[in-house]
Order: sequence, then structure tokens, then C-alpha cells
Amino acid sequence: MKLLKPVLLFCFCDILIGFCYIDPGTGSYIFQLLIAGVVGTLYAIKLYWKKIKLLFNRSKTSGQTDGERNKQS
Repeated sequence: MKLLKPVLLFCFCDILIGFCYIDPGTGSYIFQLLIAGVVGTLYAIKLYWKKIKLLFNRSKTSGQTDGERNKQS
């Protein structure tokens, strides 16, 4: 156990310069993931828009009956 700590410390602290290569396709993949996330979020909002709207309207019209709420919609 005494030997493990210095060995791990040496292995992880010895890296001063990192040589890496990012492929040009990586940038387009990240961009594609970003666009897909935005489009997916917008689609989910579109699907649940009535429920979201009802959630906020329910707090404003809590004293009304269901029939009155349906007439307002």
C-alpha cells in the first residue's frame, strides 16, 4: 500500500504536455448532437404543450369549475 500511492502519483502527475488529435469529423458530430438535442427538446415541448399550458393555467383558475375552464379554452 505504501508503494501504490507514489506509483499512482507519478503516473498521473508526470503528464505535462498532452499530444492529441481531434478529427475534423468530431466537430461535425458534436454539432450534430447539439442540433439533435435542440430539435428533440422542441419536439417534446410541442407534444406536451397542452399539459404544460394546463399546469400554469390551473394555478391561476383554481377557483373555477371544470365547465368554466373548458369554456375559456
